[in-house]
Amino acid sequence: MGSTAAGDRVLAKVAVRILPFLGLLYFVNYLDRVNIGFAGPNGMNDELGLTATAFGFASGIFFLGYLILEVPSNLALHRFGARRWLARIMISWGVVATAMAFVPNAATLVVLRFLLGVAEAGFFPGIILYLTYWFPAAQRAKAVALFMTAIPVSSAIGATVSSLLISHGDGVFGLSGWRFMFLVEGVPAILLAFATWFYLTDRPEQATWLAPDERRWLTEELERERRATEAEHHWPLRMALRHPRVLGLAFVYFAIAYGLYALGFFLPTIIAGFGRQFGTELTVLEAGLVTAVPYVVAAAAMVFWARHGDRTGERKWHVALPMLLGGCAIPVALYLGDPYAAMAAVTVCAVGVCCALPTFWALPSSFLTGTAAAGGIALINSLGNTSGFAAPYVTGWLRDLTGTQRAGLWLVGGCLVAGALLALALGAKPKERHRD
Repeated sequence: MGSTAAGDRVLAKVAVRILPFLGLLYFVNYLDRVNIGFAGPNGMNDELGLTATAFGFASGIFFLGYLILEVPSNLALHRFGARRWLARIMISWGVVATAMAFVPNAATLVVLRFLLGVAEAGFFPGIILYLTYWFPAAQRAKAVALFMTAIPVSSAIGATVSSLLISHGDGVFGLSGWRFMFLVEGVPAILLAFATWFYLTDRPEQATWLAPDERRWLTEELERERRATEAEHHWPLRMALRHPRVLGLAFVYFAIAYGLYALGFFLPTIIAGFGRQFGTELTVLEAGLVTAVPYVVAAAAMVFWARHGDRTGERKWHVALPMLLGGCAIPVALYLGDPYAAMAAVTVCAVGVCCALPTFWALPSSFLTGTAAAGGIALINSLGNTSGFAAPYVTGWLRDLTGTQRAGLWLVGGCLVAGALLALALGAKPKERHRD
């Protein structure tokens, strides 16, 4: 197992085994997180009497619950193992996501969205941590990118599926179309929790689906890399939770996620507004298909970009350049004279945001290991995901205040540009070595 080719075969075997399954889990996870964006303009806002500000608040309150338990949840995953802890998370969020179908009023919607965040806390950073147990640093961005294609794929396929459920589910079980969508899309998380328990393997040394020499090579390779990283950068948990570099990376992730969630929650509403802006009339299904376009393109681009980053070994520009591209593209979309040009600019923004995501997660894992990685990655994700509250709430508030989406999306562009500049300032790795 000493050759590079043999090692590549082992990593390919690992990738085929775990990445499609993790991608499926995240597909369901992300869909349950953002499907409120399809429910809002398709009956929920009218039925519950939600203004744009109230809709933004209900969308974003999820992330306050998420923030509270993110770090302890990831530490629990590191201690108890991925398959047990991820299965627990999935059952919890599946139950709450299904209950969204029966909200009687705006206040209950807000409570359930908050509880959904509490239930889901630790899922995404837990998987990012889990991938560090299986992939060396040189292959990690590509692995994260393949896993995270679930975001654009979920946004693309999910847009169509959610639109179909809303269109054809109206009246089924006596529910409105948007309620039927919540019901159907909440159940898969519960079912997949049981599959997770039996399918996932916590660590390479436990992988009976690898040959003994393959297990030994992968375990030794990852252990060698861990020792080298700890020798160069010793980051105890306490330091990982308070160091300015980790907090700086949290802001970079905040900026990326701000763009992602602004698109995810408000792109369906923006496309619905094409009828007033351009005289374009779309059915619910047609609007869902149009919403899918930027994410289909972004899914292909993000894998190519992460692969290029792994091949060159360069990280900071692979994060900053797509952020700059997305930050400049999104405001441009607001001033173009026809829907095709506007969608082209939105697509460029989606490509920029999605391409920055996988390589970003190669940055903290380049100097954090073990418990410090569990806590640091969770902290970056939880602080960064406060943008999930800020983006929909501020965008909705500015929409109510100004009567247009322009101010909110200018802010999206500004956040992306600021985050790109900070990523360049931080660089790929800290130069100093820390001791407690």
